[in-house]
Amino acid sequence: FLCAALGACTSMTLRMYADRKGLPLARVTVEVDHAKVTPEGGGAQVDRFTRRIHTEGELDDEMRAKLIEIAGKCPVHRTLERSSEVITLVPEA
Repeated sequence: FLCAALGACTSMTLRMYADRKGLPLARVTVEVDHAKVTPEGGGAQVDRFTRRIHTEGELDDEMRAKLIEIAGKCPVHRTLERSSEVITLVPEA
């Protein structure tokens, strides 16, 4: 359920931002995976959420970079970051 919440919140956040700023975001798709991992220094395992954000539309590199920055401000992401790792990937088109 957390993966679904992170994906949905991310896509809604990006859609609202793009609409407000008039960005030509035609479609956004977010895939989220979850794993328990041991931190590099050892210690207790932590949750790692990996999200892949796919964007479609006539977006230049600057617009895409801003959207990825905004994705980090999604409320679910910010909540999960307090006790988990959230990694964002942007696959090549």
